[in-house]
Amino acid sequence: MEAARDVKAEDVTALDVRELSSFADVFVVATGRSDRQVRAIADSIEKTMKQAGAVPLGIEGYAEGRWVLIDLDDVIVHVFVPEARAHYDIERLWSDAHRIDLPASAHAKVVR
Repeated sequence: MEAARDVKAEDVTALDVRELSSFADVFVVATGRSDRQVRAIADSIEKTMKQAGAVPLGIEGYAEGRWVLIDLDDVIVHVFVPEARAHYDIERLWSDAHRIDLPASAHAKVVR
């Protein structure tokens, strides 16, 4: 998720939910310090995906900017302000999911 990191997204986490969900393979969770930064992160991800030929199926929550959900089919991206991330606690809700190592390179691996 270099697109998120490029605009200073914090605490970017990926969860492998293939064995737990019928609607997605991976959840990516990131934090922006303000509603403006959350929208900038969402914009960067959307732009990068479109350049790669993958148009998001939907984007929710953009106007408010507290929790933006980007549906990339098998990947669902959640970008939160800190308070909303703590409140919804996606990582705890999906605690049975394996975390995916997100190194600087484009090659990620599942951490077991």
